[in-house]
Formats: sequence, structure tokens, C-alpha cells
Amino acid sequence: MHFDFTDLRLFVAVAEAGSITAGADRACLSLASASARIRGLEQQAGVQLLARGARGVQTTLAGERLLGHARLLLQQSERLRGDMAEFSPGSACHLRILANTVAASTFLPELLADYLLLHPQTDIVLEELPSTAISQSILDQTADIGIVANHADLRGLENYPFRQDRLVLALPVDHPLASRASVSFSETLAYDFIGLSDDSALQQHLAQHAVRSGSPMRLRARAGSFEVVCRMVTRGAGIAVVPEEMARQRPGMQVRIIALDDAWATRQLSIVVRQLAQLSLPAQRLVAFLQPH
Repeated sequence: MHFDFTDLRLFVAVAEAGSITAGADRACLSLASASARIRGLEQQAGVQLLARGARGVQTTLAGERLLGHARLLLQQSERLRGDMAEFSPGSACHLRILANTVAASTFLPELLADYLLLHPQTDIVLEELPSTAISQSILDQTADIGIVANHADLRGLENYPFRQDRLVLALPVDHPLASRASVSFSETLAYDFIGLSDDSALQQHLAQHAVRSGSPMRLRARAGSFEVVCRMVTRGAGIAVVPEEMARQRPGMQVRIIALDDAWATRQLSIVVRQLAQLSLPAQRLVAFLQPH
């Protein structure tokens, strides 16, 4: 049997997306080409790898087995590329990093920019996901490095300290809660919120805690960034839960920042990998670079 890396990358993309069309788009192939390649894979394997349905595709048992091998081979290929990039000026190592909302928005932009300047032969893709999904992705070897909050399941992963993240409440200066030194999250649920988009890892995390408190968040608006959220809070449209680090970066903004009493509001962020020794040298260097010094 002969599988090339384009076929393997396509198969992984299709399996993860649950759609040949979406997988083809991720793999930068036309739908016709992707369909032909998937059929070729199945012919070579002699078994059906994908079960087609009205809502997309799912991997068969044989497809699941191929998916595990494909991820491992692609990871090893990227590790080889990264190691060889050390000796070849024209080569580039590509690293995929998954991070929760806070890490992706507040801590990583400057850190990754500094790393890229120091290592011009390394390219980085940064994606935002909830911490629980990141842990599973690192276990499945679909990314090199993850940054997660301490509520994620770290079993089977190596983890290293990153930063501490503290969530605070941002509210208009004339808000009824503005005179408080601190407040519990459950108390805030009586008021209107400005939140992030539905696919935000932090927004999903807050929604879960709201449900546990017995009352959903009353979201007046959803915005694409913390800056937009805080600007809307400034105008009195609602209150918001934001990272303290983000609030500090906007000292001129007319919002009142108060602490949240909840234990979960203070979180340890960790770097997670499957096996540090199995990562490419550039990835190992990045893990070391991201740790507090």
C-alpha cells in the first residue's frame, strides 16, 4: 500500500471536519480532487474508510485505525521538517498551537511575535479552542502545543507552567455594583452582559458556570474582542467578565474593575504537550520560551 502525505493530510482534515467538502477546503484541494483521493485511499486499503450520510461523513472502524496512524505519521513528518530546518536556510518548520481565549488574546500575541523574530525559520498557526477540547486535540496529536486552564483534564499529557489568569468584572462607573470591592458571579447574573461570540472558549466557560448557578447570562450583545466588549461596557450597555491582564492593558478606558469572589475566577494556565521529547526541536524550544523565567 502507498499513501502519500497529501492523502493523509486530506483524510485527517475530512475526518475532523466530518465533511469531504470542508476537509477539501482545509487541505486546499478542489472537491473533485479530494473525492478522487478519498476513493483512491479506500481502493488501496481495500475497505471503506468513511461512512457517507446526509449530514456528512464519519470514520468507520478501519477509518479510525487509519486516522491514528495518519496523525502519527504527519506529526513525525513535521518533526523531521523542523529538525532539518535547523540546517537548511530555505526550510521552515510549521507549529500549530491551540490556546484558550485568555491565553490567545492576552499573553500569546507578544510572546509568539518575539519568538518568531528570534527564529525566522519557524511558522506558527495559533487557534483558539476551549481548554477541554485542547487537551483532547493534543492527545489526538492534531496540534503540537496547547495552553489550557487548570479545569481541563491533563491525564496522559505532560504539562508545564505558563501564567496565572484572573477573571474580573468590568462595569460602568455608575453601575449599582461599582462601589463593591468584590462580587460573586451568581450576583452578577441579575444584570445585562456584553459577551464574546458563541465560539469563544471563555464565553462557553462562563455560560457553563451560569447554568450551574441556576440562571443563564442575559447577553445584550456579543462582540469579537475584549476591546470591543470593554468599549460597550464604557457606554453603559452592560457588564462583562474579562481577564485582569486585558483590563490592565486599557488603563484609559472608563470602566470600573472589581474582583470576582469565585474560586474558579483565578486559574493557572499550563502548557500541555503529549511528549516533549517527541516534539521537533523548534517546538521544544517554544515550550521552554513560553515558560515563566
